Amino acid sequence: MSVEVLNESGDVVDEATLSTLATHVLDRMSVHPLAELSIVLVDEAAMTELHEKWMGEPGPTDVLAFPMDELRPGHVSGGTEDAPVDPALLGDVVLCPVIAGKQAAKAGHSAEDELHLLCTHGILHLLGYDHAEPEEHKEMFGLQAELLASWREVRAQPSS
Repeated sequence: MSVEVLNESGDVVDEATLSTLATHVLDRMSVHPLAELSIVLVDEAAMTELHEKWMGEPGPTDVLAFPMDELRPGHVSGGTEDAPVDPALLGDVVLCPVIAGKQAAKAGHSAEDELHLLCTHGILHLLGYDHAEPEEHKEMFGLQAELLASWREVRAQPSS
């Protein structure tokens, strides 16, 4: 898995942990091991601009996902030794640490936890999940919770 984290926000963020989280999520979702993902951290002004330009909605948001390939979980892997599937460029997950921090304070958890939630959420969007309809919402948020729980378990295990 190739996960690139670009911090253009000016905020201090644990980029290595975000990369490890993204790799964990992609592994759990059976994404091709050579797939590529970019995580971009931006400031509030940049997020506002992206949100207005691409979503047509005013003001900043917490996370945006810009898919590059049409993907669905489990469909990125596969192929044979003679005809391997080309690794996919998944796209970009754009996060705004300032907005994440505000949401974390309201939710009663750390800004880092909020960034982990938003990163996972953005990756699921890249993989074709949505939450516009009640059934989609239930599926996506349930999967998001499972992925974050498994991530917390991995982090809690002592290194050997």
